[in-house]
Amino acid sequence: MTPTNSAAKPAPGPSQAPDEEHEPAFGISDREAILQARHQTETLGQRPGALVIREGALWPRLFMISYDANTLIEKEYSTYDELWASFQGRPDLRHWVDVRGYGNLELMERLMRDFNLHPLQMEDVLGDYQRAKVDVFDDNRLFMVSRMTDFTASLEIDDDQLSLFTGPNYVLSFQDDYEDCLDSLRNRLRSNFSQMKRKPSLYLAYAITDVVIDHYFPTMAAIGDYIEGLEERIFSERREHRMLNRILRIKKDIVRFRRLVYPERDKISEILRMPEEVMPDDIKVFFKDAYDHAMQALDLAESYRENITSLTELFLSDQSNRMNEVMKVLTIISAIFIPLSFVAGVYGMNFQREAPPAGANPLNMPELYQPWGYPAVLGLMALMVIGQLVYFWRKGWMSKQR
Repeated sequence: MTPTNSAAKPAPGPSQAPDEEHEPAFGISDREAILQARHQTETLGQRPGALVIREGALWPRLFMISYDANTLIEKEYSTYDELWASFQGRPDLRHWVDVRGYGNLELMERLMRDFNLHPLQMEDVLGDYQRAKVDVFDDNRLFMVSRMTDFTASLEIDDDQLSLFTGPNYVLSFQDDYEDCLDSLRNRLRSNFSQMKRKPSLYLAYAITDVVIDHYFPTMAAIGDYIEGLEERIFSERREHRMLNRILRIKKDIVRFRRLVYPERDKISEILRMPEEVMPDDIKVFFKDAYDHAMQALDLAESYRENITSLTELFLSDQSNRMNEVMKVLTIISAIFIPLSFVAGVYGMNFQREAPPAGANPLNMPELYQPWGYPAVLGLMALMVIGQLVYFWRKGWMSKQR
């Protein structure tokens, strides 16, 4: 069973600026809702616990790290038989069996059988849309789900499901992608001074959960940087519809992030309430720290949500101010031309100076026959314009208010 070369999804850094010409349209349903609907369609009419491989799932890659205080064996296995033989051949070591990709139903069924996993839990793993949660099953083993997040260059929260099964001497993890945020944890295991190598396997489950939660903070930092950039650009951005589009999209991302983190907090809270035989007190201490991190991430999300609400109000206020500036200019122009139109209208009536047979009409426009009448009227109109501009300036109506 050799893994195929399937390209992993791109993972651009959060600081990358989006390509304005290729930004996704606002209003696209988020990935979680799409996966839920697709999974429900694929499993329609299936018995509970039936395993269904979703379309486009990556071919599984099998990794295992076996360790104790003095030993570390790390390897990617080309076949499951080889991995299983290595797992059974080292019962004195603790193991992290890492399955990346779901695209082999036979392999998933063998894993479920060999590790004695419940079909309903494997169905949740392959569904790949579960909220963060924890379940206790036979022999006080745990089934845990977390959501790994990243803020992509296309201004979206990208999240992947990470499923964990704990056992007496192992942690079995499933994810749908080849790339993840757990490399720092693997490097800690490779270190000769890592306390994780001297702890029970439940501590590894905690460490994985803690890294996932800690990775929320770079995601939130990237969102915070983007919000600050939006605030600076509000007063210089000229494509107002696109700016509002960006504000609303980042607001949607923050709401979605909160929806991902809340279940994570609840999951850890449930772990802390578990009895001693399921979760020893010496491991609960570490989960309490992870709970604090989850609360901090939620506080940040709440703060950013308030910021983006204020940013929306600031944008709309700025748009109103710009509209007022435009209306002020148009009003000044109209005010200038109203008296000019009056003078031009009066002298555009073309009354006759002579009215035969009665002769000259003294009440008619004598200026029509004055040699300097036309320049005099133009001069009068110019003086009226200058007088109005001086008046508007002294009133402060000519200054630009920002």
